[in-house]
Amino acid sequence: MPVPDVFREGLARGWTTYDGSRLDKDLLLEADVAIIGSGAGGGTTAEILSAAGLRVLLIEEGPLKTSSDFKMQEADAYPALYQEGIGRMSKDGAITIMQGRAVGGTTLVNWTSSFRTPEPTLQHWAEAHNVKGHSPAEMAPWFEKMEQRLGVAPWAMPPNANNDVIKAGCEKLGYAWHVIPRNVRGCWNLGYCGMGCPTNAKQSMLVTTIPATLDKGGSLLYLARAERLLLDGERVVGLECVGMDERCVAPNGRRIMVKARHYVLSGGGINTPALLLRSKTPDPHQRVGKRTFLHVVNFSAAQFDKVINPFYGAPQSIYSDHFQWTEGATGHMSYKLEVPPLQPALTSTLLGQFGVENALRMEQLPHTNVMLALLRDGFHPDSAAGTVELRSDGTPVLDYQMTDYTWDGIRRAFHSMAEIQFAAGAKAVLPVHADAGYVKTLDEAKALIDRLSLELYRTRLGSAHVMGGCAMGEDPTQAVTDSLGRHHQLENLSIHDGSLFPTSIGANPQLSVYGLTAKLASLLAERLKA
Repeated sequence: MPVPDVFREGLARGWTTYDGSRLDKDLLLEADVAIIGSGAGGGTTAEILSAAGLRVLLIEEGPLKTSSDFKMQEADAYPALYQEGIGRMSKDGAITIMQGRAVGGTTLVNWTSSFRTPEPTLQHWAEAHNVKGHSPAEMAPWFEKMEQRLGVAPWAMPPNANNDVIKAGCEKLGYAWHVIPRNVRGCWNLGYCGMGCPTNAKQSMLVTTIPATLDKGGSLLYLARAERLLLDGERVVGLECVGMDERCVAPNGRRIMVKARHYVLSGGGINTPALLLRSKTPDPHQRVGKRTFLHVVNFSAAQFDKVINPFYGAPQSIYSDHFQWTEGATGHMSYKLEVPPLQPALTSTLLGQFGVENALRMEQLPHTNVMLALLRDGFHPDSAAGTVELRSDGTPVLDYQMTDYTWDGIRRAFHSMAEIQFAAGAKAVLPVHADAGYVKTLDEAKALIDRLSLELYRTRLGSAHVMGGCAMGEDPTQAVTDSLGRHHQLENLSIHDGSLFPTSIGANPQLSVYGLTAKLASLLAERLKA
C-alpha cells in the first residue's frame, strides 16, 4: 500500500503556494509576518504565529520536494536538497558543510537526533554572554512542548551494527553511552534519512508545522531567494526576493516584493547573517556574521569481521558524552561521539584515497564502521570560530579558522574513537587522514595518531551543524538581538534560528532550535496581537 503524500494532498485541497521558478511576471505579496527560511526555526515560528490568527508568508530558497520525490538515491537527493548541491564548504575548501535547502530546511535531510540544549551550555550563555530567561528550568517546558509535537523519544529498537560499536566499546571500557532521542513516528528503520523520508515518518517541518501553517491560511513561496531587506530608519519596510530556476542554481529574472508588519529571519547560521550583510542593516558594533560555530567533525573508520551494513537502520541511535563535560564548559576542547550513516557516494568521498585504494576501501563497506566526534567550539577563547562573509556575487561563505586548541581536540578524539572501536572488536582502525592507513592494534593506532601532522586538507573535516553569527544577548555591543530574538536596532525584525546561539551547544541542534523558537514565537505572537 503506497504511503500517502500529505503535502500533495494539502495542495489538492487548495493550499496557497507560489513557485518562484514558474512566475510569468513580477509579484507583490503581503502578510502580517514574513518568515525567511522554512527549517526548524521558520517552520516552528510559522505554525505558532498562524495558530494565533496572523497571516504568515513562509519563504524558502530551495525547491518543494515531497515524499513522492524521495527515492533513496544519493545522485538525486544531494543536488536537490542541500545547500550548494552538497558543495557548501568553508572559505578555504577544507571543511564540508552539510545543510538542507528545500521546503523543510535541514529538518528534511537530518539524521533525526534530537537533544535538549545541555544544561552547562545554557548556564554558560547566561554567565558569559548575558542571555536572560533561558535557564534549564525556564526552557524545559518548551523542549517538552516540541518533543510532544514532533514525536521525540529515545529510539526503542535495538541499534544497528554501526551504532552498536559505540555501545559495545564503551561498555567494555566503562565509558558512558546513551540512546539517542529521535523525532519520528512509525519509522520504517530504512536508514536513508539524509535523502528525505519516503514514508513521512521523520517529523520534519515538511509534514508537521508547514502543513499546519497552510491549513490555517498561511502561504508558501519557494524557489525564491531573499536578496535584501528594505529599511526606513528603525523599521524594515519590505523584502526583495528573486525567483530561482527550477534547479535552484541561478536567479531567473523574476522579482518578488514582500510587504509585512514583521519580519522573521530563519535562514540558519550562514544565510541569516548573509541577508543582514547584503541588506546593510545597522550593525554599529560589527557583530553580524561573527562567532559562527560548526561542531567541526573528524572521523575514524574501522573494519570488522562481522557484517556492519552501515547504510541500513536508524542512522544515529547511540551516543557517548563521556568526553564532553569532563572539565566543565571551558577546559580542553571536548567532543560528543556518534556515527554517520554510510551510503556509498558519501562514503567514497569520506574515506579518501583514489583509484585501487579507494575501491578496496569501498569493497569493505559492508564490514566498515565510521565514528565521528562533534567538537564543541565557542566556549574557550582559543577554540576555532568562523566569520560569515559575502562573495562578489552576494552569496555567503564561512571563513572558519582552526586553532592549535581545536587541533588538540581533534587528536584526542582520534585516540578516543580508535580505543572504542578496538574495544568493540575491530580488526583494523583508520584515522581518516591523508597520511593514515589501517592499523591492526591499539598501540599501532596510538603511535600513528601521535605522529600525524594535523592540518587542513590532510585531515578530513566536516560539519552538519552551523550555529551563531547573530548571537542573542542583552548587551548590544556583543549581540545582534536581545534574548527574545528581537534585533537590537530594527524594531520589527526578529531572528528565530540557530544563528542566535552565542556558542555551539555540544549536541545536535535541531531540538534546541525547536524549543528556543517555540518560546520566542509564542512571545512574538502575543506582542503582535497586542
